[in-house]
Amino acid sequence: ILMLSVFGIAPSKAQELDSWELGINYPGEDSTNSFLLSEEGSVEVGFFVENSGVTEITVEFSYEIPFSGKHEGTESETIQSGTNETFELVISEIDVFSLEAGKTEKISISATVIARQGVPDPLGSSKSREGDLEIPVMYELSVDISDPFGPINAGTDAILTVIVRNNGNSEDGVGEIEVDDDCPLLMTDNGLDSLLVGNIGLGKSKDADLMVSASESHPRRNCDVTVTVHSKMAMNQGKSVYSSDEARISVEPPPTGSSSSDVDEESESVEDSIQSNLPAPGFMFVGFSFILAILSPRSK
Repeated sequence: ILMLSVFGIAPSKAQELDSWELGINYPGEDSTNSFLLSEEGSVEVGFFVENSGVTEITVEFSYEIPFSGKHEGTESETIQSGTNETFELVISEIDVFSLEAGKTEKISISATVIARQGVPDPLGSSKSREGDLEIPVMYELSVDISDPFGPINAGTDAILTVIVRNNGNSEDGVGEIEVDDDCPLLMTDNGLDSLLVGNIGLGKSKDADLMVSASESHPRRNCDVTVTVHSKMAMNQGKSVYSSDEARISVEPPPTGSSSSDVDEESESVEDSIQSNLPAPGFMFVGFSFILAILSPRSK
């Protein structure tokens, strides 16, 4: 009887009874504006239900989220007659680095009236609204420096290969390079300047060789060489996005060795020393002959 009294009314009254609206709070209050995901792959979408009818309504919500994202949102709510209730849909866990920058897909929010004044509604009127979810531009460069083959001697040099990879989701490039080391007698050339030319495609890499030279007077020491690269596209937007890597170079003193003249002089010195410790052979011979002459018997 209650159901008949609620729904068995004149068409004009029925229209007034079902007077409710579902809406989305679009950015800038413009439905053509997209909801831009954060770098963490999340965004909050506000929506509302306005009940202009003469009875309270209980609404059940459902959501469709693109890009394999997760979501948290209210499942059902009761909205009193003549009120407007606002809710939040939290979208998260979207891998923005794996998706092309600027790509958009639709999110959908649906609401269905499941009860009026606490009484189940067999009509179940529904409404649905959509909005665009946009992948942001992500800048990320990685730097990898090859390890040297081994220690170098003072007065020599080594070649370090530096590889820069674009791990972002749009084309990028190297806008600035910094090379630092903690050894004052270590020098580097301008071999990495070639990285500043052109851009690096999505998922691509570019490499260059850095020559590191140790002064002839460089002491034995471990030297850390650090290379830092800055994203060109981020710099163009006034942002600071950079990446660093370092390599350790062991510097040894120059090898030492004796020259042939030093060996000859050392050999002659030893020989003279041995000879100087022996008696002269002429005096030994004369003394021995004199003794034999005294001991020998005289002949008759």
